[in-house]
Parts: sequence; structure tokens; C-alpha cells
Amino acid sequence: MKTEQLYSLFKESTGVATDSRKVGKGQIFFALWGDKYNGNKYASEALARGALCAVIDDPLFETENTILVDDCLFELQALAAHYRKELGVPVLAITGTNGKTTTKELLAGILSKKLRVHYTQGNLNNHIGVPLTILSAPLDIEMLIIEMGASHLGEIRTLCVIAKPDYGIITNIGTAHIEGFGSMDGVTRAKSELYEHLRKVNGIALYNEKDQLLTEKIFRIINRAVPFSDPTGTDLIVDLIPSDVNLKISVTYLHHTYSLSTNLFGSYNLENVRAAIATGLFLGVDIKDIVDAVEKYQPANNRSQIKITKNNTLICDSYNANPTSMYLSISSFIKLKAENKVVILGDMLELGEKSNEEHLKILKLVQSDFVRNIFLVGTEFQKVSAKSGCKSFQNTDKLIEFLKSEPLKGNTILIKGSRGMGLEKIYDLL
Repeated sequence: MKTEQLYSLFKESTGVATDSRKVGKGQIFFALWGDKYNGNKYASEALARGALCAVIDDPLFETENTILVDDCLFELQALAAHYRKELGVPVLAITGTNGKTTTKELLAGILSKKLRVHYTQGNLNNHIGVPLTILSAPLDIEMLIIEMGASHLGEIRTLCVIAKPDYGIITNIGTAHIEGFGSMDGVTRAKSELYEHLRKVNGIALYNEKDQLLTEKIFRIINRAVPFSDPTGTDLIVDLIPSDVNLKISVTYLHHTYSLSTNLFGSYNLENVRAAIATGLFLGVDIKDIVDAVEKYQPANNRSQIKITKNNTLICDSYNANPTSMYLSISSFIKLKAENKVVILGDMLELGEKSNEEHLKILKLVQSDFVRNIFLVGTEFQKVSAKSGCKSFQNTDKLIEFLKSEPLKGNTILIKGSRGMGLEKIYDLL
């Protein structure tokens, strides 16, 4: 079946689904493959739950209302690319090693002050998530914000073919997914795939002119680029205001200065806020509406979240971790004026042969400041912490056992680790 024919069915449907357990009535089910599952096996279940049809790529599972294609993932991506063309709205893509989700969420709030915006939900930022984000967009939207994640070369290029962004932001380039990229040069080349796409379509990159690496890439690759410091032909100045836990900033624009108190932790989030403000101004949002949106933004999903419990103040930053984000979080925590500081760190995953070296660097960093207690979770930290004097646990379940027997109270606690460590399971104990 050609993509145009599948698109005709899509217009009759109530959307698409890739999980047979969550398929809604009238949706199109795509039987995708995974490392441990074959979606074709669940096509009949999806149809029984009310799916309009099931797109499969294994003839053994053909039944009534199934559509046999060569590759379900390819057809999902092709359908999304077709729908993106039909939507005919500007698309802004955001990628980077750190800060892309926070920047995206801030921008969604800012641009929603002026436009009907649809944007990536949760972590739907890969080769499956981006098509699903596009296909869930209502026809009446005026702007599409797509977050793009990658762990291998070529992934951002593929996502750009699907989403065809007109504007792009690379928040930064740091150490992450080294196992997949092979080196820092590999990370740089992968993220720069967004710039390469923008050059081809004469799109516009918005960039942090304070970042030397990004600036060099901009001038080598991009035809049209806008620095955060000058989004509209008028200087934009965004500075830190000394504060306690919450990030506070001053914004000077058109001879007016605004003081903002955000709900974010960490001075490292300054550049994410700056990126969102600059892009909002560039796209025509009034500065007062931008200030209002930034102040009202509530971080979620354990990303720079501040939670005050009856026992402790928690800085929940455990959605993900890599050497760059770990360094930034700990550095901000070291500067924090608080008594009884505690650090709980989980392993950083997907670092390959660099893992031992990077975990040792983080251990030395966290030991450089007076911290009341340091808790390390995971086999990677255990390898480098034998003589450190830190409390070390093989996994999160072992830490949970400890916290149940020796509760922590009256502390300010930074919790940071890769998503696979599941550190969010300890929050209720703190």
C-alpha cells in the first residue's frame, strides 16, 4: 500500500497506536518490532480492541483489516512525513546533549501565548516518538515543536527527513552516549546533522553565541543564524540573580529589566531559559508574556525539580544523566548555601570504555565539597569508590533497604542518575 492510500485511512481514523494494550477505537495500529517483542503478534488483539486496521509486515499474521507492508517502522515514518507536509506549519526542532526537554517545555509555554502549539510529550524524541508526535498533532495547529534525541550517527538526519524543521536549536554538545557515538567528535557530528538539514532548506538556526563549539559549527555550516543575545535586532541580556535553591534571573530587553523567579534548580538552566526567551522573542511573542510563561513553568519528570517533603528538601534530577549533566548538577549543588547537604548519585549508562574514567571524575568532583553524606548507586560507581569512604550500593533496591532502616531527615538532597537506575523509587522514603 502506498503512503497516500495509508494517509486516506489515517484521515478516517482517530489516530495511531503502537501498543496493542492502549489502542483506542478507530485508531491505526502499527505492529512495530523491538529487541524483545514482535508487534505483529498483537495485531489481532489491537483489532479486537477496536482498531480501524493493523499495519503489519509479517504475512503469517494477515487477517481481515490488516494491511501488509514491507516495513512497519518505515511506513509509520513515511506517514508522519506526509502528514507534516499536509499540516503546512512551521516546525522548530530542538536537540542537544543536555537541556533539550527543559528548553522545549519552556518554549511550548512561551509560544502558546501567541500560537496554537503542538509539541513533543514526554520522551517521544526518537525514530518512533517523533512520528507519533507529528501524527498526534491537530489539523488546526500553528506551530510544531519537535524534540530530537539520538544515540548514534545518522539518527538526527533521519528525524529531520521526517519532521522537516524550518528552525533549529542545539542546546549544547557534551559527553553522552559515547558507546553509540564512539567519541566526542561523533557526538558533535551527530548533533550537527540538524544544522546540515537547515542549510539545505535555507532554515534558521538559533544559537548560543557564548558556546564556542556551536558558534564554530554555525559559521561553517549555516546560511542563516540568530544569536540568543540579539534575536530581534535589540540586545537581550539574561543574567543570574543570586538565590537559594530556585533559579532566579534578570532579563533586560528594550530598556526594561524584569526579575524572574523560576521553579527550576541549577544555574546550568540559565542557558535553557535564555534559549527559550530568545526564540520566543524571535517568533514574535511579547516580552511580558514570555516573563509570565517562564515564571509559571513547572518542571516535571524529575528534571531539575524541587520537592519539599516533611523530612527533606529534594532536588530531583534523576530522569537521566551523562558526564556533562552530572558535572553541571553537582557544580550547582556545591555552590548552594544549605546545611546538611546529601548527594545520591546513580550510574551513568552507555559510556562504553569511558565509563570508569568518567565515574571517577564525578566521584572526585563530589568529594571536593563538604557534603554530609555521599551515596553511590550502581556497579559502575562501585568499581571506582572502594576506598572513597562513600556509602555504595549495588543497585537502587539495596539503597531502599538502607533508607528504610536509617531514614534521612533535615537534609537538602541532590538525586542524580541515569533513567535506568530507577532512583525515583526512593523519593517516597525521603
